[in-house]
Amino acid sequence: MSHEELMLRIEAVLMTADRPIGERKLASILDLAPDDHPESAEDGSGEDGTDETTEAEGPVIRIRGSIDGLNQFYEETGRSFRIERVAGGLQMLTLPSFVEDITRLKGVRNQSKLSQAALETLAIIAYRQPILRADLESIRGVACGEVLRGLMERRLVRIAGRAEELGRPMLYGTTKEFLEIFGLATLDDLPQAKELRPAPAKKPAKKVAEDTGADDPDTGTAAGVETELVADATAAVDPADEGKPDPTEA
Repeated sequence: MSHEELMLRIEAVLMTADRPIGERKLASILDLAPDDHPESAEDGSGEDGTDETTEAEGPVIRIRGSIDGLNQFYEETGRSFRIERVAGGLQMLTLPSFVEDITRLKGVRNQSKLSQAALETLAIIAYRQPILRADLESIRGVACGEVLRGLMERRLVRIAGRAEELGRPMLYGTTKEFLEIFGLATLDDLPQAKELRPAPAKKPAKKVAEDTGADDPDTGTAAGVETELVADATAAVDPADEGKPDPTEA
């Protein structure tokens, strides 16, 4: 099978799939043999001396190469979709710039919208899983029974097991559907806490100069005096006098 033919077959399968498909499952669907030319794979050449490494590669490697080729073609031709890795599999997804058009087509904006309480609860579970309901309610400060049930009905949260403590309370975690909806390959793709913190506010120039002066006894005093002089000179200029000739000039 040629590289171009494999790309077309992969494209056809992913376009019709409604869920992410793993690379090995995709290879099974396409009936890709583990090794098309095992004898040629040893030296990487065919009977006529030509390179047949591509044909001799494993199915997963060939699929990855085809995916890269398809995405490159989509980008070069300005297509509205890409093949992305989601929830441990591959799926054809439209670009974010077309989300409003797709939402209007599906008519799911209101139905799929999560409340603020549900989003907060889901975020805590995603970052702290597996987590007890008691710990979840301790963090939020309110009861979470109804919100948890709603998230489980939406198949965003699941029971991940039971804790090894008195009463064996249930532990909660996120589902594969959670990864699909939020476009994550794995939980490792969740934003880190430092990425969510706002950038620190910059101090005023004069304050920075004064702070520097307090730390550096050799140059700090001069820097502080210079800043004060600049501030005094600026304050002494009357905006109404700008552009008038200096009376001291003869």
